[in-house]
Parts: sequence; structure tokens; C-alpha cells
Amino acid sequence: MKATRSDKSFARPVAGEELIRFEDIHKSFGTKHVFEHLSLSVMEGEILTVMGGSGMGKSVLLKCLIGLLYPDSGRIIFEGQDLTAFDEKDFLHVRRRIAMVFQGAALFDSLTVGENIAYPLREHFPTMSDEELQKRVAQKLELVNLPGVEAMKPADLSGGMRKRIGLARAIAVDPEVILWDEPTTGLDPISARVIDRLIVSMKRKLGCTSVVVTHDLDSAFTVSDRIAMIAKRKIVQVGTVQEMRNSTVHEVRTFFEARQPPRPAVSAR
Repeated sequence: MKATRSDKSFARPVAGEELIRFEDIHKSFGTKHVFEHLSLSVMEGEILTVMGGSGMGKSVLLKCLIGLLYPDSGRIIFEGQDLTAFDEKDFLHVRRRIAMVFQGAALFDSLTVGENIAYPLREHFPTMSDEELQKRVAQKLELVNLPGVEAMKPADLSGGMRKRIGLARAIAVDPEVILWDEPTTGLDPISARVIDRLIVSMKRKLGCTSVVVTHDLDSAFTVSDRIAMIAKRKIVQVGTVQEMRNSTVHEVRTFFEARQPPRPAVSAR
């Protein structure tokens, strides 16, 4: 049984200092070893993108951070507190501060857009008035450039719009950290770039930290302050976009080259 967290308050770091630390994380599912000795730091105010091949555990890393999964060993430190010692009740507080935008948006089909965005507000702020709820929902829809769609149902929205509604719901409670799980997957190039701009704008408008999991090189190179590459069940390199572009690490070079578009054939004349 997990120990409950202490009453010690979270200590906010200043911009550029360590906010989150994954420390020697091990995680397995049966005989499949996902992480071994994985360590990674996330800095206050940055956009850190985590990349790696399919099945490398990128989404598992995010889920461990918000308590949907637990590592087998190691520590996850957030604002000075060890989250691996938290129980489910403690994570209610963490999920108010760290919000996740799921790959499929994970909207409730039976609820309207407005009701979807209001859902976490009702959960975390049960005494909030209906008037304040409606005001907060409208504000978040403005932030994702979808004003006035409160009455629509998720089935009436395009894939890109659903992603943006998922973001509006995630930021409804004004989190300090946003986790993005494959935010551009399944979107056309134009919609994907809209999401890229939103990721960057959340840093500028809300001052939040973002951790982005993606296979999309264009997206990673556009939004990232730093990129971390998972391979061999651990982080093999972390660096700025330029540092990663120039990487000599075999796993990084192989991943990037496999995702570069093929050069057009040149006909002989």
C-alpha cells in the first residue's frame, strides 16, 4: 500500500530550474522490460519533447507521472515531492497541477463540449457557481480558438477540433504542467500545425511547462526547447533541437533518418 504524502507544501522552482525528475526508473509489464535505469529532468517553463520508436514507453512515462501507472522502482520527483510514495487520493491534488491531453482527446460522447470542459472544474471545484463555470469554459474555448461551440457534441467535431477541446478541458483547472500524448497523430498537416501553435501558445499565455510525446519530427522541431530520445529502455540523449539534429548517437540518427521524407528521384537527361 502506498504511503500518503506529507503535509509539506510543494516548493515552486524558478524558470529554468528542475521541476520534474525521473530518477532511475524501472518498469515492466510481465516479461517485457519497458524502462531500465531511465532518468530524465524537466525544467520549469520549458517544452520538452520525448521521442522514440513504437513500444518504447513514451506514453507510459506520462502515465507514471500522474499516477495512472506506477514504476516498479526508482523515484519521480515533482516540486520536491516523491510521487512514487503517493496513493490515489494524493494524486487528485497532483492532477490538478499536471493535466494530460490524451491521444484520442478522451471526450465524453454523451456530453456537450461545454459539459466536457466543465467536468474537471466540477470535480476539483465543487462549490464553483454555474455562472463561473460557464465563464471559465468560454475563456478556455477562446484560448484554443474555438469560441461559441459549447452546445456541440464531440461527434460533430473534426479530429483537430476534438484535440483542441481536449486541450481546453485539460487547461480548465489552470494546471502548471501539460502532458501531450501524440497530439498530432491522425491529423492532416494543416491541423497538426494548428496544434503545434497551440502547444507553443500555452507556454506564452499560461506560463506552463509542457512534456510532449510524439513521432512527428516536424512538430518536435517546431515546438521543442529540448528533445529527449528513448531507446534501449532508457534516455540515450537529451538536447536542444540543433544538438539533436547534429547528434552522433546511433539510435538518434537512425530514428531521425527513418522519418525523413525520401528525396525525389532525379531523372537522367
